[in-house]
Amino acid sequence: MDTSESSTEPDTETDSPAAQAPPRRSWRRWAMDTRPLRIPAYRRLWSSTIVTAVGSQLTAVAVPKQIYDITHSSAWVGYASLAGLVPMVVFALWGGAVADTVDRRKLLLVTNSGIAVTSVLFWTQAVTGLDSVVVLMLLLAVQQAFFGLNSPARTASVARLVPAEQLAAAGALGSTVMQTGLVAGPLLAGALIPVIGLPELYLIDALALCVTVWAVFRLPALPPLGDGPARRAGMREIAAGFRYISGHKVLLLSFLADIVAMVFGMPRALFPQLAAQTYGSYGEGLALGVLFAGIPVGAVLGGLFSGVFSRARRHGWMVIGAVVGWGVAVAGFGLSTNLWLAVTFLAAAGVADMVSMVFRGAILLSAATDEMRGRMQGVFTVVVAGGPRLADVLHGTAGSAFGPRAAVAGGGALVVAVMLGLAAAVPALRRYRI
Repeated sequence: MDTSESSTEPDTETDSPAAQAPPRRSWRRWAMDTRPLRIPAYRRLWSSTIVTAVGSQLTAVAVPKQIYDITHSSAWVGYASLAGLVPMVVFALWGGAVADTVDRRKLLLVTNSGIAVTSVLFWTQAVTGLDSVVVLMLLLAVQQAFFGLNSPARTASVARLVPAEQLAAAGALGSTVMQTGLVAGPLLAGALIPVIGLPELYLIDALALCVTVWAVFRLPALPPLGDGPARRAGMREIAAGFRYISGHKVLLLSFLADIVAMVFGMPRALFPQLAAQTYGSYGEGLALGVLFAGIPVGAVLGGLFSGVFSRARRHGWMVIGAVVGWGVAVAGFGLSTNLWLAVTFLAAAGVADMVSMVFRGAILLSAATDEMRGRMQGVFTVVVAGGPRLADVLHGTAGSAFGPRAAVAGGGALVVAVMLGLAAAVPALRRYRI
């Protein structure tokens, strides 16, 4: 690892023989690397994610469904999305600074409890038939604010629970669970709504979050490292985080890599038009469903077979290759007129996205000092949430001007060109290894 740009602290639970076991030599090396699960503290954190990954998607489906049932307007559904995005962005940046100044375990307990309470309130307003869009949007804003506070602390904690050489494997485990939730959660919600109704979806999510709170309660204390004076989480600390990024080229390029891939190469805004015009002969509803499922399914497959790549030590090259692979796959999708070939390209893009997520996450955890990890994860949360939304605007505009297939293929080609240009111009990312 480049010691000038990285720092990883030992944890007593990672010194066991199981945690330091040598890599497997059989065919199982192709399967997901599960070594981090031998560490009890990480196993508790990851297990809680399994439950909440699906539960959170139940609420993610129930809120827009309830708003549409009340208003019969897709515009209100869009406004609700914005109502959730703004507080999430603001509190993710602040939450990153908070995570660097307090015991992260305590912060996770408070924020997970807050998310659980909002889910109970969602259930209460639904079961009482309140039918107020304003209340729904307020609850969504509060919930996303808690999520913004929670996410940086949750991810930054991983580096205190697993050794540096297992950060990529831990990232693959976590990302696979989240991607599985993106696929299974909406499908489960769609199946349950006609049977049990919307209120019960909120209640299931609330119960799932109680499991998360219990798992976090059993984590070890995660106070700030070092003996320096206590710091307050304010604008000065947030600004210091951005200065830290600008002074560390590897971190800056890891963020730019995701922005390039998502802004220029995320084509989801054009899925409805492609389903209607290019793949309409397959059935517009079928085409739209499989297009939206293609990337998450590929990401899950990439996670399940992450043993192929999660032990790689040249993390910089893995990010570069993954983003270039994403761009090639997206361009191939844009050029495809056969639905199943198109979905194959989207699944390949999903695999590349999984690889990119794993190694960008590992770089953020290993190249940043512990006192900065929360703020790095706060910025990471904003980038991950904001990039695809900017892409929706860009691709929607380009699709109207040049046609959807040309916009998608051109965006994929642009991803490849810009990423290769960044890699050639700034060698820091190419040289980074752990």
